[in-house]
Amino acid sequence: MGKYRRILLKLSGESLMGEQSYGIDSKRLNHYATEIAEIVRMGTQVAIVIGGGNIFRGLQGAAKGIDRVRGDYMGMLATIINSMALQAELEKVGVEAAVLGGLEVKPIVLPMNAHQAITYLEAGKVVIISGGTGNPFFTTDTASALRGIEIKADILLKGTRVDGVYTSDPEKDPKAKKYSHLSFQEAYNQGLKILDLTAFSLCMENNLPIYVFNMDVKGNLTRVISGDHIGTLISNV
Repeated sequence: MGKYRRILLKLSGESLMGEQSYGIDSKRLNHYATEIAEIVRMGTQVAIVIGGGNIFRGLQGAAKGIDRVRGDYMGMLATIINSMALQAELEKVGVEAAVLGGLEVKPIVLPMNAHQAITYLEAGKVVIISGGTGNPFFTTDTASALRGIEIKADILLKGTRVDGVYTSDPEKDPKAKKYSHLSFQEAYNQGLKILDLTAFSLCMENNLPIYVFNMDVKGNLTRVISGDHIGTLISNV
């Protein structure tokens, strides 16, 4: 058993593109599935929320003349495509996975229900929660915070392409310094964009810590679950 019994892993849709400019990169998908399978075999219960930005983003649609509500629903459908792809890849590497969602899409997506999700998790299945919150104007960041609280996760792991939270964008500022640990209040006071404000507030108010780390480095997810401090922890303590 690793450091955390039950986690909510937040992945961005854009990360699934790998080196591509659109869609799903099969190598990146397999990398993620293999990493997740490893921690499941360690005994960790894993729920996942994945974005849809590799296929469609509601705000991008709005910029092209699609009304925001319709665009957001299109983005939710994109998260379902990504969730199904990850489910298929997990099953290829020997891990059972169920797709639940804020949007019910029969027969492929069952409605999100916290009790059912926890039942699946305790049976050793990965639970992929698609469709955001099921409502427009809410991001998958907010969905990940909400779902993490609903399933009583120990922590929200935000898998990104950087190895933590910095004073400024490390890809643009060579002098940016990495934080090891921040309180929610410190992060808020400094205006650090870790999750959107609604998601951040949900985590803070419900005492759900956030851990930001680089998901794209092989073995990092296992290291985090094993207790290695390789990213940035944001908590109330």
